[in-house]
Amino acid sequence: MGKQLNDRKAQHIQIVLDEHVTGNAITTGLEQYEFLHNALPELSFDDINIEQSFFKKSCKTPFLVSSMTGGADFAETINRNLALAAEQRGWALALGSTRALIESKAFRPSFALRKYAPTVPIIANLGAVQLNYGFSAEECRQIIEYTDADALVLHINILQEVIQPEGNTNFGNLLCKIEKLCNELTVPVGIKEVGWGIDGQTAKKLLDIGVSFIDVAGAGGTSWSQVEKHRTTSIKQQAAEAFSEWGIRTADSLQLVTPHMSDKLLIASGGLHTGVDAAKCLALGADFVGFGRAILEEATKSAESVFQTMEVRELELRMAMFATGSANIQALQQTDRLLKINS
Repeated sequence: MGKQLNDRKAQHIQIVLDEHVTGNAITTGLEQYEFLHNALPELSFDDINIEQSFFKKSCKTPFLVSSMTGGADFAETINRNLALAAEQRGWALALGSTRALIESKAFRPSFALRKYAPTVPIIANLGAVQLNYGFSAEECRQIIEYTDADALVLHINILQEVIQPEGNTNFGNLLCKIEKLCNELTVPVGIKEVGWGIDGQTAKKLLDIGVSFIDVAGAGGTSWSQVEKHRTTSIKQQAAEAFSEWGIRTADSLQLVTPHMSDKLLIASGGLHTGVDAAKCLALGADFVGFGRAILEEATKSAESVFQTMEVRELELRMAMFATGSANIQALQQTDRLLKINS
């Protein structure tokens, strides 16, 4: 099991770095929005505040390192670089799937990141489907204890599991198990997609049973059916091609989910590349914005490379806020300057 996990996670990293793993036509939908420029914002650029709160924890930014990897030898280096940079820049840090640290002690060091990121929020991550394959609140408590996580996010990846050679495809009766987990854990429990988006009806069901936050992880970025097609049989490769343009675009998913969020925390991710993308997502209702593959290559090099990329994203966001007259994240969320340019 340990070697199989290591090989799979290592393959995932290499495929995402080297192969075409996005759709050819589907986009995030953010290109259909633009900000109405404010030539006289009546603000000092130096006074723009991008701080945000992740539940009870204050963050210097509304940015999140999206869940990417863990459980492979190289993942330890990648995660260390991400954690060091996240701590320096004040980004929340979401871990890759922590299933590996329960199934093999050999992979635990790749998830032991609190020593590198002592103050920022850390979000542990587990496939929701694992609740149908032997994982319970006890295993989740072990994950939270080992990672010293501030929250747990359960990822939903139905199409990936079908194409993946080792996939777990029993997603039946999960809602009641997620509800039970929300009631049994002492940390917030969230739900994230992995690149196909979440619709409003599904979001409402999840929020009604006690989920504390949602990461829409919309379409327009990495498609995990396209990742897995590089590791599977010819039949599944052919089937995966039919889903290369599948999913709810990130902008659309935000619009569908936002009306149901009330005081719950909403994370936008899925194909985001710039601080202007982030600003659009925040103006569409997100509280945090996640970057994944867009910083993965830097994470293979050094913490400094990640740090520099993060600094650019922050500057881009602050510039967008300056040019819309938004003094803080709350003002950006309430702006009337985000216009839809195509119907």
